[in-house]
Amino acid sequence: MSLDHTPEQSQLGRASAYVDRYDASLLFPLPRAAQRVPMGIEEGRLPFFGADLWTAYELSWLNPRGKPQVALAHITLPCESPNIIESKSFKLYLNSFNSTVFSGAEAVRERLRADLSEAAWRGSERTGTIGLKLVLPEQFGQERVAELEGLDLDRLDLECGEHAEPAPELLSAATHEAPVSETLSSRLLKSNCRVTGQPDWGSVQIRYTGPAIDQAGLLRYIVSFRRHNEFHEPCCERIFQDIWQRCQPTKLAVYCRYTRRGGLDINPFRTSWPQALPAPVRTARQ
Repeated sequence: MSLDHTPEQSQLGRASAYVDRYDASLLFPLPRAAQRVPMGIEEGRLPFFGADLWTAYELSWLNPRGKPQVALAHITLPCESPNIIESKSFKLYLNSFNSTVFSGAEAVRERLRADLSEAAWRGSERTGTIGLKLVLPEQFGQERVAELEGLDLDRLDLECGEHAEPAPELLSAATHEAPVSETLSSRLLKSNCRVTGQPDWGSVQIRYTGPAIDQAGLLRYIVSFRRHNEFHEPCCERIFQDIWQRCQPTKLAVYCRYTRRGGLDINPFRTSWPQALPAPVRTARQ
């Protein structure tokens, strides 16, 4: 049974009452297939591995004595899950913990894990679980801030044309030369919310082995997302697909880190080979 949810049915762009008592029904999953099918990505035959790495910065609940508790949450949503979770619904759901009593941090973690897993696989015959780690206040000092590694594409002084949509024709690679392995990064990724049109700011890291990608064309391609309306996760998958098809690397990993909105950041990671997920290190803008 498929899930019949569309972004237009969500709370995005609408005035919303902020519920501060636990309510799992606030979560609004969206089928990934709606964005993947137009890109030629078939469910069950994904061309990549990876996950969406969320950070929740505004998580609070009450202990049995009514004293507020706070924590950060690192959430790992596997890319093979049939649904993403619409971010505003995620925020409203987290706010519903604010005046709810839990016995302790472990009870909060298990509740989050169960609810988010259910939403991510809702409407599917398959089941799965998300990953979730709570970071308590005594651990806050261990949270790292660092920029994405890689040769900085933004150093290039070049002219960028204006594009209404991503322009994969800007991508090219030196297929007649010896293959290379390199890591490239840029802070110039920007797209817009698919529903509200509000700007989403991000950084992107591209690691690959294969024909050397033309760096000027790659930066122009990244900039071509500037007026594109799409959620974070399909933006990352579109970048992966376009580079994979146009530049023909033998290995490719694309990692996008978007600045937070509503106390949440979303950081999709897609890779052509199985590997460990990136550590949850936020950039300065996040």
